[in-house]
Formats: sequence, C-alpha cells, structure tokens
Amino acid sequence: MKAKIEVPAGEFKARCLKLMDEVATKRTPIVVTKRGRPLVKLVPVDEVEPLPSIFGCMRGTIVRREDDLFSTGEVWGAERD
Repeated sequence: MKAKIEVPAGEFKARCLKLMDEVATKRTPIVVTKRGRPLVKLVPVDEVEPLPSIFGCMRGTIVRREDDLFSTGEVWGAERD
C-alpha cells in the first residue's frame, strides 16, 4: 500500500495543478487538511471509460410511418361511414 501525503488546504490551493499531476503519475493519494483535520482526499482515477460512439447510437429509435402509434383498436364514427 502506498503512503498517503497530507497537505494543508492553503498549500493545496497554491499548488493544486501540480499536486493533481503528481497524484495522476505517482498514483499516491493526497489528503487535504484544514487546521490539522482531514478534509478531503484526492485519489487517482482507476480507469477512464471511453465515450460511446455517436455513430449508430440512434439505431432502432426512428418510428416508421406504417407504425400505428395512436390506435386504440376501436372503430371511430368517422371511420364507420
């Protein structure tokens, strides 16, 4: 298990981007403290999931004209004549 690093909130604010890069590369969590008490923990992301492809994502969602969406199965007065 890797040792965690504790950083005061003021120092974290000043060095935030550098500390985030350090967590990402070294994969060591950082605990941000306020007045000596743990406040938040910065941890690396396990795995970044790829975004789904936009090509083909709407396949099967288009309604064809032949599809009767509004039929109740009853014969209306206008259809009886």
